[in-house]
Amino acid sequence: MNIRKMVTLVGLSTLLVSAVATAKDAWPDLPQGIKSGVSAQIGNKLYAGLGSSGQAFYMLDTTRPELGWQQLSDFIGPARNSATATAIGSKIYVFGGAGKTSPDALSPILFDTVYQFDSLSNRWSMIETQSPVGLLGAASYSPNDNQVIFFGGYNKRFFDQYLSDITTTDKKAQPDKWQSIVDRYMGMAPRDYNWNDLVISYSPSTNTWKTVGTNPYIPNCGSALVANDTIATLISGEIKPGLRTAEVKQYQFGKPQPWTSLYALPAPSDLTRQEGVAGAYSGMSNGAMIVAGGANFHGAKKAFEQGKLFAHNGFSKAFNPEIYVLVDNLWQQANNLPTGLAYGASFTTKSGVLIAGGEQTDRSASNKVYLLSWNGKSVDIQD
Repeated sequence: MNIRKMVTLVGLSTLLVSAVATAKDAWPDLPQGIKSGVSAQIGNKLYAGLGSSGQAFYMLDTTRPELGWQQLSDFIGPARNSATATAIGSKIYVFGGAGKTSPDALSPILFDTVYQFDSLSNRWSMIETQSPVGLLGAASYSPNDNQVIFFGGYNKRFFDQYLSDITTTDKKAQPDKWQSIVDRYMGMAPRDYNWNDLVISYSPSTNTWKTVGTNPYIPNCGSALVANDTIATLISGEIKPGLRTAEVKQYQFGKPQPWTSLYALPAPSDLTRQEGVAGAYSGMSNGAMIVAGGANFHGAKKAFEQGKLFAHNGFSKAFNPEIYVLVDNLWQQANNLPTGLAYGASFTTKSGVLIAGGEQTDRSASNKVYLLSWNGKSVDIQD
């Protein structure tokens, strides 16, 4: 994952909305391209911003799509990529991300701050707390509308040091030193990054954090997340920079044994293996789970299996168009997105999965919005 994203944008709220978009409804594009930002959902209203859009924050009322995305109050914290956001009641909470504390800061850092957006008053505020673990690239959801559950996240101490080393070393003047910093960091084994392998909970009402469990899998970042009441389905993501996993697993809040493995994503029809994807779009449509797009490095998995820990070295980053659908607990590949995309926002609506923005093959931020609807045989894509 580069330091542009959401991030994750992989921590996405997927509550159902009541509006039904008909064919005559044009889903409005974003006012500007947004990649690696945050998104959240409160009833009929969809929220997206930050990331490549800086402090900008927008809302689309799905009952009034003709009004388009309305610009709300600007985020009050430093600009950040790859944060995660989740809604509790009428408020949206933004956690983590990476960026500079000020424009003149020497290097970015991984933020451990928390911000709240009050959708009723259109106001941002900073919460007096710090996350106990790094949440860059983490996925989050609320199983009960009174707490937020987190999965994954970069290690703050390790990543801050890497960012400092790489940004304060002149690549032209000291190419060998610069390359050795990259090689050393990118050449570690997955577990050596010390990514968060705990399941962490934050309760806004008491402003408290606690550990509610552990992740039995290799911790990963940039996962797509689909929430259904207490259950969160975590799809793919990276297990170290440049290397993804095809794993799909479910977590059910409150169960003594909360984890279940699902079938992994299948290999694309034109490739021999599934690399896994980070920053994919996801949601539910007509009872089927949809996963679309995402980024990876074709060839990284084979290189890793051959013992090359800097697995993506020499491979270009691929922004993929494939769409996969989980029907009756089996994955099948459907038709493709109009173009390869990753690191955007996705929302489950009554009409299907609405995806917004993201990063394109040329690394620019997209402002396009599409509705993905499963019709039983393929995915209808409405622009």
